[in-house]
Amino acid sequence: MKLKFCGAAGTTTGSQHLLEVNGKKILLDCGLYQGRRQDAYKVNCCFPHFDPQEIDVVVLSHAHIDHSGNLPNLTKSGFTGNIHATFATRDLCTIMLADSAHIQEYDTEWLNKKLAKEGRPLVEPLYRKEDAERCLRQFVTSGYERPMMISDGVTMTFFDAGHILGAAQVLLEIEDKEDGGKKKRLLFSGDVGRGDNEVLNDPVAVKNVDFLLMESTYGGREHELPTGALDEVAEVLERSLKRGGKVLIPAFAVERTQQMLYVLNRLYEGGKLPRVPVYVDSPLAVGATEIFRLHPECFNEEVYNFLFREGKDPFVFEGLRLVRAVNESKKLNENHEQCIIISASGMCEAGRIRHHLKNGIENPRNTIFFVGYCADNTLGRFIRDGNEVVNIFGKPFKVKAAVEIVDSFSGHADHSELLDYFDATTGPKNKVWLVHGESSRSEALCDALREIHDGDVEVAELGKTVEF
Repeated sequence: MKLKFCGAAGTTTGSQHLLEVNGKKILLDCGLYQGRRQDAYKVNCCFPHFDPQEIDVVVLSHAHIDHSGNLPNLTKSGFTGNIHATFATRDLCTIMLADSAHIQEYDTEWLNKKLAKEGRPLVEPLYRKEDAERCLRQFVTSGYERPMMISDGVTMTFFDAGHILGAAQVLLEIEDKEDGGKKKRLLFSGDVGRGDNEVLNDPVAVKNVDFLLMESTYGGREHELPTGALDEVAEVLERSLKRGGKVLIPAFAVERTQQMLYVLNRLYEGGKLPRVPVYVDSPLAVGATEIFRLHPECFNEEVYNFLFREGKDPFVFEGLRLVRAVNESKKLNENHEQCIIISASGMCEAGRIRHHLKNGIENPRNTIFFVGYCADNTLGRFIRDGNEVVNIFGKPFKVKAAVEIVDSFSGHADHSELLDYFDATTGPKNKVWLVHGESSRSEALCDALREIHDGDVEVAELGKTVEF
């Protein structure tokens, strides 16, 4: 058996891991590499570590674009096999891959205008909406803990990863015919959730694992707050609403928005907040929320009971308004009523949140409430870090609005939680490879695992092939 690290090695983007067994090639994830435009395009367009036409089957851990986003390009480039995913992952991909295609087309159109003025050759988008739609025809779905043979001598089983809706750990039970038919169990963790999620189930502990391919996003780093920090959220919102202005919440369209809706629902139900209009201003978030309702198999017991025993929609409450149309979004900036606006993107780098910030960041009655991580050099990070002036659409704006932060909603396990996950995953774990982490994060987790584990633990290197 061979395993080649084709992405998300030394970084958290572009998850792709190629397994060769019994003469077949199985690709685990096919995400977009995100970095400088020129470098990203070169990596994403050409698949430098393998030929798409030689891949026999793809297994997708979850719908986030850094794991799924290059699938339309893969199928466009000649891959004709099955793409295995959970039901919820496939449904989320219907909107997320289309949205990614829209971004590719929009960015290319903008870039080509600039290139045309300079007399330079024009470029094509990685893929278009039609490619995203065709890609979805190759999806084959199955539920959690339902074994399925996907290749010669390879049986796949999904286990809940507790990360986002439909996210899965991928267990491959392999009968190695080149080694006398010996059976081994390889687990790909995908992205591991924290547990105690407001909406989702906890990660399932997988048993009897021989080899482990494990994420390391938060190696060496602890989250500031435990999950489910309802009291902290209530305090921030109460304090913010007393200022008399709007509360702007930058939130990722998938998972973070739905978490916030459920938290707001609980707070309103418990009488902990005054009733003000709540707007979800993101077509992608609105679509994702509709998909959430279709997948109670992913909900934790509290949300499941809320839905079936109490007969209530966990993501809907009095005063909630879902905004799709651009004109309705613009009216929110013309309206001076007190309200809460949840809008993408979570890092304030794209989407409608930038327009709301442009119109509201200089009003001291307003509040910008961050409920998620913002990467370096993003607008969200500049605001979070306390800069007095930030650029929005190329123009400087003074940050006069209050800035509030609650970091309890991360979808990724932190260092201690990753160690707990490793400990709960039983079996000899003879080989452990750490992926999906910046080098310093992966090394920190590697050092910690070597202190508690006798097996071989190493940080994956991009482009390297290991035999086991």
